Amino acid sequence: MDPISLHIEKTTTDTIVKFSSNTILTSGSYDYSNIDEAKKSPLAQQLFHLPFVKRVFISANFIAIERFSIVEWSDVQEEVKEQLENYLNTSGVIVVEENISKKIPVEVYAEVTPNPSVLKFVANKKLVDADVEYKNIEEAKNSPLATELFNFPFTKEVFISENYVSVTKFDVVEWAEITVEIRSFIQQFISNGKTIVTAYAEKKAEESTSNNVSIDNLDDVSLQIIGILDEYIRPAVAADGGNILFQSYNAPTKTVNVILQGACSGCPSSTITLKNGIENMLKQLIPGKIEEVVAVNY
Repeated sequence: MDPISLHIEKTTTDTIVKFSSNTILTSGSYDYSNIDEAKKSPLAQQLFHLPFVKRVFISANFIAIERFSIVEWSDVQEEVKEQLENYLNTSGVIVVEENISKKIPVEVYAEVTPNPSVLKFVANKKLVDADVEYKNIEEAKNSPLATELFNFPFTKEVFISENYVSVTKFDVVEWAEITVEIRSFIQQFISNGKTIVTAYAEKKAEESTSNNVSIDNLDDVSLQIIGILDEYIRPAVAADGGNILFQSYNAPTKTVNVILQGACSGCPSSTITLKNGIENMLKQLIPGKIEEVVAVNY
């Protein structure tokens, strides 16, 4: 079993840092404001012994920590990351989950992405089983959440993944003017138990497979490409609020066609990512079979 590793992610709140995991940590979400509240979480109790820790939030795949103003995260985040990894990899108990019936309030954090037009709103609970993307309100008829987001005049596109919503805005406003409004709206929508995506739409999304194609009649190279995208590329892309789907492989030209979604769609750095990241990786892992990777919807 691979060791648990964490990577540090900034949030839009300077006092909060996320430590995202490469594996599932818990089956629920837990929020602690002090060491007394954390008596069911040995991990959170240990964190509260650090004098700068104000609040601890533990979710399925990340730990978010809010600090007091006595330190800056740049001074302590690497040390905290190392301490967390050591604890998690020595079978440290995260949360004693039995007999916990307390309802955890819905929290939504706003995170920046490499695409300046896209912001990622991360929730502390699962939203959907399969990724869905909507380019306009007509496409969003099977998603009550996306439909309501399109009622904001600045919403251009909506991408919904397992535990976050990526919103693409028009250039008529700046994020500083609307971030709080969108975050509060999404948080209230989820808290009220409203439907994110209809069951029919989720079923269709799941049936389309993670790469938007049927794998039954694909050649060996295409299957290799899909495997590499799923294992190496998609997790990194998802961390930035986007998704990448395999569309086709042209053997004579050795061209891979992909579809970019969410924050990746229209991102100024997507071309660099395709060429320097995805294309080079595929060339190394499938030598002699890849010449170019093209985003067909860029």
